[in-house]
Amino acid sequence: MPAGNGGPATGTLARPPGPGAPGQPAQQGTTSRRPVRLPWRTLLAATGGLAMFLAFPGHGLAWLAVLGPAALTLATRGQRVRSGLWLGLVMGLAFFVPLLSWTGIYVGAFPWLALAVSQALFLSLLGGLTAFTTRLPLWPLWAAALWVADEALRGRFPFGGFPWGRLGFSQTDGPLLALAAYGGVPLVGFAVALTGTLLAAAVLALVRAWRTSGAPAGERRGGLRAALPWVAGALAVPLVGALASLPLPGSSLTAGGPTATVAVIQGDVPRAGLDFNAQRRAVLDNHVQQTLLLAADVSAGERPQPDVVLWPENSSDIDPYRNADAAAQIQRAADAVGAPILVGAVVDGPGEFISNTAIVWTPEDGPGDTYVKRHPVPFAEYVPARDFFRFFSEKVDLVRRDFAAGDDVGVLDVGGIRLGDLICFEVVYDDLVRDVVDGGAGMLVVQTNNATFGYTDESAQQLAMSRVRAVEHGRAVAVAATSGISAIVAPDGTVVRSSELFEPAVFVADIAQRDDVTVAQRLGAGPEWLLTALAAGAVLGGLRSARSRQGSAA
Repeated sequence: MPAGNGGPATGTLARPPGPGAPGQPAQQGTTSRRPVRLPWRTLLAATGGLAMFLAFPGHGLAWLAVLGPAALTLATRGQRVRSGLWLGLVMGLAFFVPLLSWTGIYVGAFPWLALAVSQALFLSLLGGLTAFTTRLPLWPLWAAALWVADEALRGRFPFGGFPWGRLGFSQTDGPLLALAAYGGVPLVGFAVALTGTLLAAAVLALVRAWRTSGAPAGERRGGLRAALPWVAGALAVPLVGALASLPLPGSSLTAGGPTATVAVIQGDVPRAGLDFNAQRRAVLDNHVQQTLLLAADVSAGERPQPDVVLWPENSSDIDPYRNADAAAQIQRAADAVGAPILVGAVVDGPGEFISNTAIVWTPEDGPGDTYVKRHPVPFAEYVPARDFFRFFSEKVDLVRRDFAAGDDVGVLDVGGIRLGDLICFEVVYDDLVRDVVDGGAGMLVVQTNNATFGYTDESAQQLAMSRVRAVEHGRAVAVAATSGISAIVAPDGTVVRSSELFEPAVFVADIAQRDDVTVAQRLGAGPEWLLTALAAGAVLGGLRSARSRQGSAA
């Protein structure tokens, strides 16, 4: 790939104003085209990364997300590809190191920093390609599409990917959230990035107008007019998002289909940290006890009779198929409440593995249908190439037995309700969520255990994903967490009920079982592939143009 030795692209914004302009190469005709490297570029990239971090839950300044793509574009424009790689890495570290700090809360700095660096490398690649594509006409469009392509790659590689921190997941508040119903998380992320790159184009146009302050008045006015289309474009993107929200379902949980009464149980754990399950029986007993209290309230007429009760992931780390006492306690709870319970259990097998399993447990028949987590988390639920990674950290052996991956889609019939079950981090993967809705789920359930992350922002970040999924698929989402945050989310992404961290909680709500299909559901991965193809086409077109110029110069 050429490293900044091609000429500037044609077009108003692509032409450099002259020597010394921020981010621009020297004028043609000079003997050297070496871009000027200034500390402000590195500082700008780092600032953009921190702005993106502040856009995510824990701080929740969603509007700051656009400053990430804007900063990366301004920092890399006019630079060589290798400079873009450095600037993207700086932005990635400034973003992922604080965003993923929860991963090291109990296992130390090495796993946390290793994950953050691995994710920052993807932004390094993005920075290099952004430096290249900003030489092309219509570069704000290509630069924005590159963000989607980069996130698509990061969400699939390696080990199935880790798509945490996608731009779209920052937009739980504001006008861009509605776009999830039309193109999923990729379209929301593209809208964020496009707003940022258009802002960058406007800034560059204004800088050029300022640099012509000594020019005739007509030339100065022309420079200011050149910025107007880019400003208008940056304002138009959120306006389109606001208009897109008008036909979407509102915050009502009961509109759009027959309702079912759903209870969410957060039993809490004895203590936070990796050893939360050292008292596995206490965790199970907590969820049994909260269910018995719910049953007492139902008998007293203080709460409605639930059609289904949702327990979280790891609510029974004692295998109820092998331990008669655990099975008896779950049966006791189901009998008392008079409704099936969706139990999150750790089950022995197959073979030497264990399985993260959701079990439908009914008062009449006990354990029935199951769903086994399809995407176990690498280095948390299984360790790939264990001997190799043990060379770097013995922490890998905290995972004593690897979890097996399930094969079947998580659609379960529970008490006449067709639930789409996702276990913990599965909510971050587009295809897993899409599969359960395609399978006929009338609502989504996220069973999760966040006790291993303590009082960090992880729970809030994960809840944000459920909010985006609600809009994307037009379904209510019930989040059942061992220690919080449990929540009930309306189809428009509104959090109707939520719990505090490390406190018992019980929610009961009537929730409509919807069967409508959003545009995003119909299109599937289409928007992501289309935007990725746009980005790839721009890069390939730029390479061909650069080679053509080199050939003509020779």
